[in-house]
Amino acid sequence: MTTTSPPFTERDVSEFFDRTTSTYLSFWDSEGVLHTGYFADDADTDYPAAADRTSDLLAAEAGIDAGSTVLDVGCGCGNFLLRLAARTGCRGEGLDLSVERVRFAQAKLAQRPAPGIAFRHGSATALPYAEGSFSHVVSQDALFLVPEKPRSHTEMHRVLAPGGVLAITDFLQPTAEIGAAARRHVYDRVRWSSGYSLDAYAEALTDAGFEVLTARSLDGHIRQTYRVLGETARERAAGTDDPAAREWIGDFAASCAEIQAAIDRGEFGWGMFVARRPAAG
Repeated sequence: MTTTSPPFTERDVSEFFDRTTSTYLSFWDSEGVLHTGYFADDADTDYPAAADRTSDLLAAEAGIDAGSTVLDVGCGCGNFLLRLAARTGCRGEGLDLSVERVRFAQAKLAQRPAPGIAFRHGSATALPYAEGSFSHVVSQDALFLVPEKPRSHTEMHRVLAPGGVLAITDFLQPTAEIGAAARRHVYDRVRWSSGYSLDAYAEALTDAGFEVLTARSLDGHIRQTYRVLGETARERAAGTDDPAAREWIGDFAASCAEIQAAIDRGEFGWGMFVARRPAAG
């Protein structure tokens, strides 16, 4: 049975992340790391290292170096772009729909200056840049939230220079049939209306004018991410005296279990895509 909710708007998404930023930072991760980890093996439980590994893998797949100009769409708290700048010397800008997350990223940048890096508020469906402004467009686990996904793909294609590279990880909706539990704990929880399967995602990028180089399922890594985060949350909840924090973390642990179940049922997935704007277009 398919359970549906009214489609979420960009305003719904931005208000949700603005409202939850301070809670997340205070109860869970003061650095604002939000994306999925790429684990070394089944026994690996080091989530921060796995999250960094995702960033490094994506940068390597994209070929980002000191000569790159990078746009991070849905940059959140700024960690990915700041890591790219520190490790490669690239220049670039991060853009996010959440004012609060952009403010956090800007404050972090002020504390750890990175030449040629900036953050601003904006929408993936109306990128505030001229055509051909960037050699690379990247995104980690953010574009699934865009209500008008084809429009965001067209915009990313537009701001890439001819021959420029798009490199993203994103959440997937492998099947059209989404049950009530997955709808509640995976989709509605973060104001996500609907998504693509792996193949449909690649087709959508092709329709926007990209040449798709890589379309890879990473479902095993997303399941392990939520297994590790769920175990961590249960440990933290047990050792937390603050009742509000204990409840919040406990609810998150329960959602992690439901998310793993949704992955096992094929209702939730994760993929990596690398694509190129053709040199002639």
